[in-house]
Amino acid sequence: MQPSLLKKRIPLFSVVVLSLLFSVSLIAARVYFTEKVTFVFLVWNLFLAAIPFVISSVLVVYQHKLGRVVLFSGILLWLLFFPNAPYILTDLFHLKERTGVPLWFDLMVILSAAWNGLILGLLSLQDIQHVISKRFSVIWSWVAVTLSLGLCGFGIYVGRYLRWNSWDVVTNPVGLTADLLERITDPFTHPRTVGVTILYTAFLLLAYLFFTQLAKLNFKEEQHNK
Repeated sequence: MQPSLLKKRIPLFSVVVLSLLFSVSLIAARVYFTEKVTFVFLVWNLFLAAIPFVISSVLVVYQHKLGRVVLFSGILLWLLFFPNAPYILTDLFHLKERTGVPLWFDLMVILSAAWNGLILGLLSLQDIQHVISKRFSVIWSWVAVTLSLGLCGFGIYVGRYLRWNSWDVVTNPVGLTADLLERITDPFTHPRTVGVTILYTAFLLLAYLFFTQLAKLNFKEEQHNK
């Protein structure tokens, strides 16, 4: 374990926790004042969105002590849960006028959760790219990023429209595999599959490119000021 690396991540962990608490507080306030559990499911979605970030953080902190088998296993586990983070963006589908609460408040509830999901996803992807670039090469790290985002776009479709979850890989692998193969082997009969996958992949790739360029800009400014 690298204590210095862990210490450097403490401010990041603190901001992530504060941001998650903000979303949970909004949901709790809504439940308290309306006595309805309309958006409580977002708490579970936020929990699932945090899992890939936790996994990637462990991989980053322990990267120099992990063998290749353990490292690959960790990355595969991360990839299994990764779509759960940006998936929350699709919860905007639940926004509509409801009695007893203003629309602007519900918009903030869903947007805050979607924001957390997107940021947790981008942070975890950055961690994975860092680990792969250090253990293999920068080129392979970008290959991994592109493939991960493509699978993530497809995973968002699978979760939103086919209603499969990450744990169905274990609980119902036969049904999940059948549904996936149907769409992979004959994509043109499922235009929504292709459309959702391509558009979400493109959106997430652009978001990640902005994210990484901003990080590089801040790093260069810090180096210039030293």
